[in-house]
Amino acid sequence: MVSLREDLTGTNPPPAGAGLERTGMLDAFAHDTREDVLVLAMFETRPWEFGERQLFQLQEKLNAYVSFILDGEMKENFPHLLDKPVRIELRTSYEPSERAMGFLGRARDQLALQQIGLEVVVIGEVSGDQASQGGCCGGASSGSNGCCGGGSGDHHHDVTSSQECQGTQGSCGCAH
Repeated sequence: MVSLREDLTGTNPPPAGAGLERTGMLDAFAHDTREDVLVLAMFETRPWEFGERQLFQLQEKLNAYVSFILDGEMKENFPHLLDKPVRIELRTSYEPSERAMGFLGRARDQLALQQIGLEVVVIGEVSGDQASQGGCCGGASSGSNGCCGGGSGDHHHDVTSSQECQGTQGSCGCAH
């Protein structure tokens, strides 16, 4: 079973335009210095009621993330982070359907063979204001240390961290 935890802090709204329906877009990328892990986050703010279409979008987005990790694009863009463990997070406003959780569990098992973690984080419902504000997950980079809209910070509800920006000295280099 894939890990499921809640992060209801409201500090990590999805970046504008992020979501499963944008399968070719990396929603958020961060180096979590507390756990020394790279976190690639994808967001889903819609309820899990779109059936096969939504599951297909999840599969395609996950495939794009895995391709980014395994096919060398991450290595090319962030060679200084090459030896770090990697975790993909599905950050969702609603708990995924049983079918989606089944798919994610199977995907987690396969990704574990490549030393890639997979976790589902329920972030609660996101209002339009929160989605457009940005914040560290989806915020702008202000440094050359590899922040592509991610960050790290406040930690441990369950298994892994929730994220928040820590200013220019934080792990992601965001200046919020």
